[in-house]
Amino acid sequence: MTSSAEPVRPSIWSRPARGTRGPAPTHTRDEIVAAAIAVADADGIGAVSMRAVATALDTGAGSLYRYLTSRDDLLDLMADRAAGELRPYPEATGDWLDAMLRIARRQLELYRRHRWLVEILPRPTAFGPESLAFFDHCLAVLRPAPAATTTKFEAIAMTTGVVSLFARSEAAGPPARLDGIDLAAFPHLAAALTAPQAPPAQRDLFEATVRGVLRGLLADAGGPEGQPGS
Repeated sequence: MTSSAEPVRPSIWSRPARGTRGPAPTHTRDEIVAAAIAVADADGIGAVSMRAVATALDTGAGSLYRYLTSRDDLLDLMADRAAGELRPYPEATGDWLDAMLRIARRQLELYRRHRWLVEILPRPTAFGPESLAFFDHCLAVLRPAPAATTTKFEAIAMTTGVVSLFARSEAAGPPARLDGIDLAAFPHLAAALTAPQAPPAQRDLFEATVRGVLRGLLADAGGPEGQPGS
C-alpha cells in the first residue's frame, strides 16, 4: 500500500505514447510491449529489463525511455495487453454464477499461457483500458446478483485470486516430499498421511472453489440497507 508521503506514479495511459523530444520514433509502444511479453514467455518475468527488450528490438535501451519512464510502466502495459486476450468475453447470459465460472476458466487459460502474470499482478499497478473493460464486463454479469456493488468488486478480486492460486500451484509442480522427516511430533499429520485413502472424488476442484467463493460472497449478501445491490 502506498503511504501518503510517497509520490503517486502517474498512469502510463495518462501520458503520450512517446516523448516529444528526441529523434523520430522507430518503434511503437505496442511493439515494445509485444517484445517484452515474448521475453517473459520465453525466460520469465525476471528476464524482462529495458536492456533485454531493447536487444529484442535491435535498439539501445536508452531509446525506450522516449516511450516509457520505468520498468514499472512496461509491466503495467504487459498486464493490460494480456488482459486484452480475455476477449471475446464469455457470454453474460444465463445464471450469473455459471457466467463467472466461464470467465474464471478463461482467466486460468490466460495464466497458463503467460506464467509470469501471477508474479506481477500482486504489485501496485495502474489499471489500463483492457483491465477496466474486463471489470466492466464482470459487473454486467453480476448485475442480477443480490449484493452491494462493493461486494461485487470484492468478488471479482477474489475470483482472480483463486485463479492466480491455481495457476501458481500448477506451475510449482508436485508438493515437496517428506522423506526422512520424523512425523512423531505431528500426530494429526502423521495420521492423515498413513490412514487408508479412499478413491479420489470425481470433482472439479477449480469449479468447486470458484463457485464456493462466489456463493459465499454474493448469493445471500444484501446491498445497502439489506436490499440487493445494483
